[in-house]
Amino acid sequence: MPTFLHPSFHPRQPAFASSLMALVFASLLVLASGQAWAWSLDDVAGLAREQAQTPFKPASPAMPAELANLDYDGYRDIRFNAASTLWRTDKLPYEANFFHVGRNSESVRINEITPQGVRPIPYNPADFNFGNNKLSPQTWGDIGYGGLRTFSNLNAADYKDELVVFSGASYFRALGTGQRYGLSARGLAVDTSGASKEEFPRFTEFWLEKPTTDAKQLTVYALMDSPRMTGAYRFDIKPGEQTVTEVNARIFMRATDKPVATLGLAPLTSMFFFGENQPHLGDFRPEVHDSDGLMIATGDGEWLWRPLQNPADPVTTSFSMQSLKGFGLMQRDRAFNSYEDAEARYELRPSAWVTPLGDWGAGRVELLQFATPDETHDNIAAYWVPAKVLEPGQSMDVAYRIAWQGKNQQLPPNGWVTQSRRGTGYSKLDADTLAHQTQFVIDFAGPALDALPVGAQVQAIATADANGRILESNVYKNPATGAWRMTLRVQRLNLAQPVEMRAFLQYNNQTLSETWTNLITC
Repeated sequence: MPTFLHPSFHPRQPAFASSLMALVFASLLVLASGQAWAWSLDDVAGLAREQAQTPFKPASPAMPAELANLDYDGYRDIRFNAASTLWRTDKLPYEANFFHVGRNSESVRINEITPQGVRPIPYNPADFNFGNNKLSPQTWGDIGYGGLRTFSNLNAADYKDELVVFSGASYFRALGTGQRYGLSARGLAVDTSGASKEEFPRFTEFWLEKPTTDAKQLTVYALMDSPRMTGAYRFDIKPGEQTVTEVNARIFMRATDKPVATLGLAPLTSMFFFGENQPHLGDFRPEVHDSDGLMIATGDGEWLWRPLQNPADPVTTSFSMQSLKGFGLMQRDRAFNSYEDAEARYELRPSAWVTPLGDWGAGRVELLQFATPDETHDNIAAYWVPAKVLEPGQSMDVAYRIAWQGKNQQLPPNGWVTQSRRGTGYSKLDADTLAHQTQFVIDFAGPALDALPVGAQVQAIATADANGRILESNVYKNPATGAWRMTLRVQRLNLAQPVEMRAFLQYNNQTLSETWTNLITC
């Protein structure tokens, strides 16, 4: 089973020089008319198509030994010089700088797109401050970069904050106004769950489109490669209260005798250590997580909410549907006193809401959860798996938006879960009986609930699979908060097997809320 780490900690391979550099430089030629080619997704897709027709070549071990042997603190001491920041002297609305190669990082190539053409940005040691490290960068040659980050006036007119970071494999993450980095997205997920070993496609080359003085978005292209997959990506990044990354991709599968079992589109990766539904004894903080739930909007109008867990054993669950309107790993709880962490500020971590562009057809949202011993490891992944399998030698186009949301985030139109707690209060039941029973307390809010008449007889509609029996389901208006509270008591028939549950609020056959869905694993 895979272990996800935050991008800066993710296991990586040594750097290598692109085998397609000749093709890249050929693309820089001007047309007969004398005008430079406008770089597009088709140009990157041409490179990806060529790669897909050749066997995969792993990265060659070209990293200088003195870089590879740096410890964590030594690598962190290497910093990009602010004066070398791309586009700063042009006073443009966006800027970019680069991470240094080192430790476990992989080398990527970076290019700039201008009206005059496309130019490579070779590694220059003068662009970096090496701190207290005793290194000889003048002997390294063009070793490429460890990734890139972009900046914009996200929070103030006189200062440019980080906007998007691309670092490690195909990971990227973005910020909206007032947010702190949390969960990440990836270009593609390959065999993330199941018996097969996970494959991590990685972005090997980037092209940054130089913005105009009045640009409202930043455009980045990326070339992806892995043993079985290649791909071309275009990212249109629009900063704001909800920064939006619009992704257009063309994905190719190499002709291989090892088919992909699970191809995950628009994958999100996050961390859930503990929360209101799974408290942690001994920690002063009530909750520690980058996301507290998976939200799904199906094509037939149902909204689903699955609270996240830190399970003892890996758990993979699927939500199948004929069409998808959206899904995301959400950080709904926005109160500081829910976390009490003045440094990490988990209440400022973004939610990521994925909206398909076009019809993705039938498929499933897959959620993978596994144990994490602390908050530095990502242990949650969610992605879309199309029902139509991509065969070896085939390609597919996919487009979607990711909205990186803060306090004002996507919610169901009628009602939603505000908290989900598990545990019992005072009970006269004996310990053996309690071992077979689980109690939940779930709070709901939303406009459909606010519009109910006084004295409305709201019903709790709750079901469990064959291993569960609903013993009690109640709903009442909480006089302390005005929210509606559902209480459930469930009996697990076989303690060795999980129980899948669903519950929602109803009034006069009208659905008032999203469907709360949970899995009892222990």
